[in-house]
Amino acid sequence: MVKVLISDKMSPLAEQTFKDRGVDVDFKPGMNKEELIAVIGEYDGLAIRSATKVDADVLAAAKNLKVIGRAGIGVDNVDIPSATANGTVVMNTPFGNSTTTAEHAISMTLALARQIPQASESTHKGKWEKSRFMGVEVTNKKLGIIGCGNIGALAAERAIGLKMKVLAFDPYLSPERAVELGVKKVELDELFAEVDFISLHTPLTDQTRGIIGTEAFKKMKDGVRIVNCARGGLIDEAALKEALDSGKVAGAALDVFEVEPAKDNILFGHEKVICTPHLGASTTEAQVNVAVQVAEQLSDYLLSGGVTNALNMPSLSSEEAPKLKPYMELAGDIGGFAGQITGSSLKSITVEYEGHVAGLNVKPLTAVVLQGLLSPLLQSVNMVNAPVVAKERNIDVTETVHEREGDYHTLIKVTVETEKRTRSVSGTLFANGAPRIVEVNGVNIECEVDDFMIYAVNEDKPGFIGALGTILGHNGINIANFSLGRHPEGGEAVAVVGVDTEISDIVIDQLTALPHVLTAKSLSF
Repeated sequence: MVKVLISDKMSPLAEQTFKDRGVDVDFKPGMNKEELIAVIGEYDGLAIRSATKVDADVLAAAKNLKVIGRAGIGVDNVDIPSATANGTVVMNTPFGNSTTTAEHAISMTLALARQIPQASESTHKGKWEKSRFMGVEVTNKKLGIIGCGNIGALAAERAIGLKMKVLAFDPYLSPERAVELGVKKVELDELFAEVDFISLHTPLTDQTRGIIGTEAFKKMKDGVRIVNCARGGLIDEAALKEALDSGKVAGAALDVFEVEPAKDNILFGHEKVICTPHLGASTTEAQVNVAVQVAEQLSDYLLSGGVTNALNMPSLSSEEAPKLKPYMELAGDIGGFAGQITGSSLKSITVEYEGHVAGLNVKPLTAVVLQGLLSPLLQSVNMVNAPVVAKERNIDVTETVHEREGDYHTLIKVTVETEKRTRSVSGTLFANGAPRIVEVNGVNIECEVDDFMIYAVNEDKPGFIGALGTILGHNGINIANFSLGRHPEGGEAVAVVGVDTEISDIVIDQLTALPHVLTAKSLSF
């Protein structure tokens, strides 16, 4: 039974969902780093919120950890590069609290426009300062959305419902999607120059950190109002204070801060600033949604291989996983075969999909091919970190899809180029779903993939098969399958032999010493 740790406080429904799915689960919130390191090696999965910090030290101790699930959107508390290097999938739940966060941003916008928190505090004190709190309408005002992904799009839809005109900056927003949402897609400088309100909905990255700072304020209209329910580091807080003091910015509503928990901040106490303690996702509905979703996603991955909302590998739905399973096995066999007959110094890898497989989700298949190719050379390679490992080693990876059918209903071909030569291996699935190798280095050959195999290339001369059988017999090695193929008569021939036991280096040396043998290798799967 797979085992999962919930290390942060979340809805009890998360724990119950794991149990209902047949996953062993421990609920241990509030552990410090040393306590987490001491126990993390026991678990296959880790479910967290924002309190648990999963850094390189924790991951180094997580020998069995296959997946981390963040109940929420932000994964600032997870070292994703280290997780990827560790072969651990990192998932989040970007949709569970999207509505809640978008609603909070709109609430903050309205509160900022009408100074509701300040007016409430004044009224509680019995001051009745009606003339002091002159607000502005949002109707017909321009709202600039920075980051028009899931939450930004929901905020835009609600703002349009309030009769606001919405401008959106997002490099990944297509013109068609902008039209569908009813927003105007603009560049960042145009947004700054035109809008009356700005609402931030972008992740915190090296590119977005400090996206609103001194230079940005210079480009904005006087009296602009700013809302941030995304990430604190998006705004330079010192620059914002200067802009508020000068009157350039009429007000700011902040749910997030550069340092959290924010117990002390230069913006606290400013009469033009509304603050909330990171409440964007804090509704009963959102807490239940993200807790259940993270439990479902981790369970799907650990039990069936389904990958949803992963940040470091291709997604693979729980519905797709069973359909792709035989293709995953085939891809691993082809990659493993090619990797073992090729050796080191890989320069480029081309994976071609033809026929039925071309209509499937091939991204996970390519990752499995890379895993198979790189495993003979490197330890701890899996489908999560294999693409990154290939990139780090400057191995060019090309993926090609041909929907046409050739000689086979479905075909995967892997071509590997090294500094010295090019190798290729192709495979297909038979009607019963069994994988078969059908081509090696341009030679047509049909063979099953056994646990232990011999791959041999020889000049096409009489006597080789008998000599090979004799050596295996003298060493007590039983043949399970024997497949042959050749180039035109008199050229090179290929033999692929499935055997019942592992082949020693001594046997390979004896085979290599045979007349006319060019290559002999032991393969294992």
